[in-house]
Amino acid sequence: MGRHAGVPFIVMVVALSTNCWAQSSETSFQPVNVTGQAPISAYGAPEAFSRSRLGTLTQTYVLPAFTVYTGLDYEFTVPRQGLPDHLFTQELEIGLPYRFGVAIENNVDAFHGSVRESSVSIETRYALADWDKIPLNPTLFAEYRIGVGPLNETAEVGSQPHEGDEQDRGPQRTPNAYELRLLLAEDFGDKVEWALDGFFEQELSGDRGREWGFAQSLAVPILKEREKLKLGIEMLYRNHTDHPTRGDPTQLFELGPSLAWKLTRSARLDVTPLFGTTSAGPAVQTFVVLSFLLGPPGEGGEREPEAPTSTRNR
Repeated sequence: MGRHAGVPFIVMVVALSTNCWAQSSETSFQPVNVTGQAPISAYGAPEAFSRSRLGTLTQTYVLPAFTVYTGLDYEFTVPRQGLPDHLFTQELEIGLPYRFGVAIENNVDAFHGSVRESSVSIETRYALADWDKIPLNPTLFAEYRIGVGPLNETAEVGSQPHEGDEQDRGPQRTPNAYELRLLLAEDFGDKVEWALDGFFEQELSGDRGREWGFAQSLAVPILKEREKLKLGIEMLYRNHTDHPTRGDPTQLFELGPSLAWKLTRSARLDVTPLFGTTSAGPAVQTFVVLSFLLGPPGEGGEREPEAPTSTRNR
């Protein structure tokens, strides 16, 4: 009996050892979930189309709900004749649910040693569907501009003195105006980002200037982190008339390279020098935009977990 008394004990030790090894093996091969901050996405759109702008000239799609975009824009215009003009624009945009967005802009003009606030704009936009549900992801845009300061006539497209103008009438006030746009955007094969804004603007007083045209941006990511650094090209076409020149429009076409540099997760710097190709337009127009995007990461404001490390490369 004494010789066989240790058998149950040995069986129990072997069983416990087998059970512990099985649990240890199961634990060691269990997938590990690693979570991180996903890029901000508006209704399934890539990050490039979820921050209000693709480049300095094109506004694209909409912001995610409850996301805030703020930017400081600088426009430096060198005319073919005369002194250069500086325009500073402060932007604040808020994304709303159901693919809506609202924004406000404040414009300050600096010319010939004087600095003055020229206008304030109120904007809204609406995307017709979630991203990639409709080809080119059409978005509707409307803006109303309120003139609050004197008009810098030298900065107006195609502005020329007309017969009958009084020399002593004093500075004109920046006219109120409305603008309508159709915003189109697409990401081609995760290699080329493209946007086109078609616009129509009508002044409501003064010379009742009318302008229509399009702005187009094309950007290519050149680093592994797609939004870190991008190079591209931008172009701008404008057809301008005022009340006395409806039958003789001034046409301008500008073209130039673009650079987008993501400074931090929320901050980005865009620079685009445009070169005029028509005699009526400026010689050079340089656009610089420093923007910040503040809001919850991930689709719909939720933090999106990454795939388990054991299945990430499948």
